[in-house]
Order: sequence, then C-alpha cells, then structure tokens
Amino acid sequence: MEEPATPPATPPGTLEALRLQLGPVIADAAVFDGWNTKAVAQAAAATGVNRDLAALAFRDGPMAMIAAWIGHVDARMAETAPAAALSGLPIRERIRRLVMARLDAVAGREEALTRALSIMAMPHNLAASARLGWRSADAMWRLAGDTATDYNHYTKRAILAGIYAATLHVFARDTSDGKAETRAFLDRRIEGVMRFEKAKAQLLRTPDERFSMTRLLGRLRYPAR
Repeated sequence: MEEPATPPATPPGTLEALRLQLGPVIADAAVFDGWNTKAVAQAAAATGVNRDLAALAFRDGPMAMIAAWIGHVDARMAETAPAAALSGLPIRERIRRLVMARLDAVAGREEALTRALSIMAMPHNLAASARLGWRSADAMWRLAGDTATDYNHYTKRAILAGIYAATLHVFARDTSDGKAETRAFLDRRIEGVMRFEKAKAQLLRTPDERFSMTRLLGRLRYPAR
C-alpha cells in the first residue's frame, strides 16, 4: 500500500498566516458542510493551497477553524473601524461601531455562525470559547482606546464579551430589514451597561463625596455656624 504523502514542513508563523487566510473560506464552506475536514479541503481547493498543508494547519479540529475565522474578523474590524476613526466619539458609540464592524464581517455567513456557536457551546469547548470571547473583547477595548490596568481592565472585557456573545445569537437568527432587531438589541445592552457604569462610579466615589446618613444626622444636630 502506498504511504500517504507527508505534508511539507512549514514554520509556525506561516501556519498561522495560512489559518487566517483560510478561516473565512472555511466559513463559506461550513455554511453547507459544517466545520469539518471537508470544509478545510474545499477551502484549500478554492484558494490553491496544498491540501495536506491545510489539513495540518487545522489538525486540532473545528475549534481551530472557528478560531481562525474569528482571527479574520478581528483583522477586518481593525481595518474598518481603526482606532484613529473612533478617537473623537463617545465610548458607547466606539463600542457600538466596533461590534457592528464585527457583525458586518460575518454577514452572509449566518448559517456558519449558527453552527459555530453550537460547537462553541459544547461542554468540552467552553474554556476555549471563553478565551476566544475574551480575545475579541480585548481587541475591541484596545481599539476603543482603553488603557485601564486595574480591575476595570477585567470587568470591561468580561461585560463586553457577554454583550457580544448575546448579540451574535440575535444576529444569527435576525431576519429583519438591515438587521434592525440586532442593532436595537445591541443599543439596549450598551445603554444598560452605561447606566451600570454610571451607578458604579457613584458608589466608588471618594468617601468625602459619598452620601453619609451619619454625617447628615450630625449636621442636623450640630449645624455649621
């Protein structure tokens, strides 16, 4: 029996570039065939990439394919909503535009997105999915100009990852004109977070700025002269 051909050796950096190249093409194939080796083979054929090399790049399975697609979305977001174009906008508008840039990058591949979300929700993929969600949120906050290094660095990313994940699920099944339902959902979620952040800022003001019942009663008993 003839031995299978050994894929040509390639540096890790080249493999990563190949993954980013093939990610969106695999997503196109996944619309019909799912996130599997058949989709990888079709993407390789469509782009003229060596089939064995493509198989090597995605030997870790569907999550590796989905991660490559997300990497492509990250790149498209940075191209269509660069930091320089966002700098003069309110923070809520920056975040809204960044999320919409990501959604625009996956538009037309809603079936592939639905299949990807199902795979990511599998128990053995939850940790990897959380890392991917964090990576996406971090990329958005960095483009939005966030420089927080304290606990806000983590809370901002955790909250945005949750908003983005929920919005993706709405987007995947949204059949309204111009994805109006998705836009409205996103605006409501961002507005809710802004109200929360405002309330949190009031609670975290310096002690002298906070309302104090004890101080109020003291002033009533011993008014300033």
